[in-house]
Amino acid sequence: MARFIILMGVSGSGKTVIGKSLSPNLNAEFIDGDNLHTQRNVDKMAAGIPLTDEDRLDWLDLIAKVGHDHAEHGTTCIIACSALKRKYRDILRTTNPKMGFIYLKGSYELIFDRISKRSHQYMPSSLLQSQFDTLEEPQADEKDVFIVSIDKEISEIVDDIVKADLV
Repeated sequence: MARFIILMGVSGSGKTVIGKSLSPNLNAEFIDGDNLHTQRNVDKMAAGIPLTDEDRLDWLDLIAKVGHDHAEHGTTCIIACSALKRKYRDILRTTNPKMGFIYLKGSYELIFDRISKRSHQYMPSSLLQSQFDTLEEPQADEKDVFIVSIDKEISEIVDDIVKADLV
């Protein structure tokens, strides 16, 4: 069965690296949602300006369409997307009944340490606090969200996800 999976979490939580490691294990295509942002959004973030809800709408709609198209064509895809607010996750769910979320959960301190050691095309560490401020952690009624702690090695995180049998 084809699925659409969103790897969600704040910037620096490991969405891209885990997505790239996970996709071969699930016979899935990995898509970095960062690559689906408009140039306007990229420029705004590069300038250290957090995106607004309005800024994110077209991006979320595009991610939902890409995931839906994959599932409709019988291929599983994993898309890295922060999906920080419940309303963002609800937008993604609207046309995607075969989808699920994997929430990469970690502390501010752990993620700040990681993000300050990496180079990113437009996401400076100064925006991390705004990501945590925006984050609405998934609630118990969001049954399509699997929560995984990121305070371990990448291979262990991938193993936890594979063992959860989400696909």
